[in-house]
Amino acid sequence: MDYGKFKYESAMKAREARRNQAHTIIKEIKLRPKIDPHDYETKKGHVVRFLKAGDKVKVTIMFRGREQSRPELGFRLLQRLAEDVTELGFVESQPKQDGRNMIMVIGPHKKKAEAKAEKAAAKAGHSDIDTDDDLAIDPVAVEE
Repeated sequence: MDYGKFKYESAMKAREARRNQAHTIIKEIKLRPKIDPHDYETKKGHVVRFLKAGDKVKVTIMFRGREQSRPELGFRLLQRLAEDVTELGFVESQPKQDGRNMIMVIGPHKKKAEAKAEKAAAKAGHSDIDTDDDLAIDPVAVEE
C-alpha cells in the first residue's frame, strides 16, 4: 500500500466520523420575572421543543429597575420551569445571579444522536401508510 492511498483512506475515515457526530447546541430562552401565564407556557413550549431535539437550554431571567431587589422571584420562576420539564431534562447548573441576569442551564436526558434517530424513525413510520392503488375500489367490479 502506498502512502498516498493510506492518507486518502484515513482522510475519508475522518470525514465519515465528522459526518456522523452530533453537535450539542446551547439554545437560550430569555424571561422576565413578571411574566404572564400564557407567555410562560409559550416559553416553556420552546424549552420542551429544544430538549426533545437533544439541545441544552440556557434560561436567562433579566431583571430591570426595582426587580433587581427581588431575585427570589426569578429563582422561583426558574425552579418552576425546571420542575415542569423534569421528564425531558435535568438542571446542569443551578440558578445563579450574574449582574442583572439570573442564569440556569438545563440539559436533555437523551443525547442529540438519540433524538435525531428517534425523529427519523418517526418520520419513516409515517411514510409507511399505504397509498397503493390496490386498495382503491374498482367501480366496474362493484357493479358486477
